[in-house]
Amino acid sequence: MSSHGIDRRAFVRVLPALGSAAAVQAAAAGNLVVDPAPLFDISPWLYMQFMEPLGTTDSSVEAAWDYDKDDWRQDFVEATRDLAPDVIRFGGLYSRHYKWREGVGPADKRPAIRNYFWGGKETNRVGTHEFVDYCRRVGAQPLYCVNFLADGEKRFHTTPEGDRTGDAREAADWVSYANDPGHAERKRNGAAEPLNIRLWQLGNETSYGDMTFSREQSIQHTIEFARAMRQRDPSIQLIGWGDRRKKTDELWAAELLKQAGEHIDMVAIHLMGQSPKRPDTVLKGLRYQKEPERAWEELLELSNNVETRVKELEDVIAASGMKKGIAVTEGHLSLPPHNANPILAEWLTAAYHARSLNIYQRHGATVKIATAADFQGNRWTVNALTLQTPRGLTYPMPVGSIARLFKRHNGKQGVAVSSAPSGLDIAASRTGSRVYLHVANLNYRGSVEVSFAVKGSLIQGGRVIAIAPEDLRQYVGLDQPDAFKPVETKLPAGSAPKWTFPAGSVSVVELELNAA
Repeated sequence: MSSHGIDRRAFVRVLPALGSAAAVQAAAAGNLVVDPAPLFDISPWLYMQFMEPLGTTDSSVEAAWDYDKDDWRQDFVEATRDLAPDVIRFGGLYSRHYKWREGVGPADKRPAIRNYFWGGKETNRVGTHEFVDYCRRVGAQPLYCVNFLADGEKRFHTTPEGDRTGDAREAADWVSYANDPGHAERKRNGAAEPLNIRLWQLGNETSYGDMTFSREQSIQHTIEFARAMRQRDPSIQLIGWGDRRKKTDELWAAELLKQAGEHIDMVAIHLMGQSPKRPDTVLKGLRYQKEPERAWEELLELSNNVETRVKELEDVIAASGMKKGIAVTEGHLSLPPHNANPILAEWLTAAYHARSLNIYQRHGATVKIATAADFQGNRWTVNALTLQTPRGLTYPMPVGSIARLFKRHNGKQGVAVSSAPSGLDIAASRTGSRVYLHVANLNYRGSVEVSFAVKGSLIQGGRVIAIAPEDLRQYVGLDQPDAFKPVETKLPAGSAPKWTFPAGSVSVVELELNAA
């Protein structure tokens, strides 16, 4: 057990039979040994960000648009390119009343629409063309969540602005507009070539609350939408909703796969709003500031739920006999006050975020899309990027800094860690002769020294790229936007190089190998 009461077996996968002499020696010392045999391909969509217009609660999409230049803010584009997400999703609750046609065509002709969930109005200045263009600029794949008959919310059939629900034909027309090479309307709107949107989600939090579809209704509409959309473009990837109505209910995924498995490629769940488990929690309001070490421990306890939820859905998919992926299309750490707890600007949350991302990658044989935060905005603290408004700079929150570090230094195939000291959470990968280790020291106090070894290989060299604040209450803000900028250090020479991970640090270790 670690000092936090978490079983280390949840952090590293133990494999038998160490091969090289260096690996045997390192294992005997209780140090870090990697088995480089590829276990699975890491999804090219693993690191996702999630964009949603948030109305009056957070300027979000509107704050990212420069109306003086009539374009995306350059600082926002550059910060996103540096973050390097694989996928950016547009949707969320907003998709229940979003009509895609209102966001295409001449910008001055697009209607401003009411934001039913988040208050205020949205200009529709950012529509399909603008969003896809932005994704292309930053090297990400676009993913849209379609209006899935408002997820069954009847109020959207008769709003003051009319029927705001979207049926299967409307979704299929969107696919045609985006992907049909000869689509005349898209060409008139300035895009001669297809937009090539390949990723689409059917239903968003459809099981949450009592006003949405029942499980059977949701599954039948999933089949209906999938057939209509694939008829327009058989190559698209479809994500169906698979979470539960209540915590005690069975995941919808089992019945979804049984009835509609042939129509979808991935099953979606959301992982946010983790509730503190202790009755006297310090994770509400500012109590954490008086007991930061206890806050660190409670956050690690919350990260256990991420592992539990992923494993639960993984088991359901395995039981179905189908090879379907998991898509965590929303996920963030939300603590009271809702979406605005200041602890999320501090490094105190680092272990939760790093461990969550490592869990997703360790389950990468099934997890194809994972989301660790909301994306961008100017007020919420659950975002990956914070925008200074009305203009200025864009900088990453701690979760964004960790996601950037892990995404930019990662392999293409998942591998296993055979042995590692207690207190380290690790996800390992490789590309060719290079091994990557994503390492979080879960100890609030106390560094961990390791020597590295790789089964069947000699280590030729390497480096460590680390974020290691001396004070774990270090924060990021407009006065210090680069507070969590990683520092690179070359590993000492030797076939079993040593390194010390400072308390609370998050690091990437890159090892260059020679065949033994």
